[in-house]
Amino acid sequence: MPVSDLSSRTVLVTGATSGIGYQTARLLAERGATVLVHGRTAEEALAAADRLVTLAGVDGSRLCSIAADFTRLEEVEHLAARVLTEHPHLDVLVNNAGMAAPERHTVTADGNEIAFQVNFLAHYLLTHLLEPALTSGTGGRVVNVSSSLHRTGSIQWNDPNRTRRYSRLAAYAQSQLALTVFAADPRVSAVSVHPGVCATSLLPLYAHDGVAPADGAAHVVRLCDPAVEIVNGAYYDREHRVDPAPAATEERTVKRLTKLADVLVGHTA
Repeated sequence: MPVSDLSSRTVLVTGATSGIGYQTARLLAERGATVLVHGRTAEEALAAADRLVTLAGVDGSRLCSIAADFTRLEEVEHLAARVLTEHPHLDVLVNNAGMAAPERHTVTADGNEIAFQVNFLAHYLLTHLLEPALTSGTGGRVVNVSSSLHRTGSIQWNDPNRTRRYSRLAAYAQSQLALTVFAADPRVSAVSVHPGVCATSLLPLYAHDGVAPADGAAHVVRLCDPAVEIVNGAYYDREHRVDPAPAATEERTVKRLTKLADVLVGHTA
């Protein structure tokens, strides 16, 4: 497929300081897109943008570093407010930031299990707050970087924090299933993609060996391209559109998750 020019596109990539997020930012910027490089702290985001300029030769005028710690939903709200002010039109939001659930059950200051908040709730909140920017023109879309492990997950509706029975793998899988279900929410066009097993900090959850993060990022970037038509709620395993876990497309599950997430982020849509 020919590589199209993305110079008219503005894309926000969360978790862009390392791994797939960093390589996604690089590939987008190399194709001319304006990229908002998100990091957990302002220092990390700025350092990533500097690396893209010095090591990857990216045009610095195409980069904007922004920060929010996703373990604090208040910071997500501040981030969204800044983006809406500085970039009232956003073409793509790449929900990529993620973490492995820790060995020990950990709850954020907002009262949510940490992996559920960082991997899903923060992105849920950010997406809805940025809805005006994503829908200010035609073709705005959201790309959720999910995982094949969503197939092993189940959402504990009565105990999403998994306080009663905690397993780090189950907590991670639940967060990825929620992110995949969220793509079927009708408010903004969205898809999910499993970028393959890549050699990132999350590799131990999957295997001993993984492909280069740039290979995974290429699958993400492809879905950011307006020349690639998407179907809302679709799930991709690398470049192939496949059926996600059955729960991910059930209307009842989508509505139930929306209700739960609105309560947990203290936001009524």
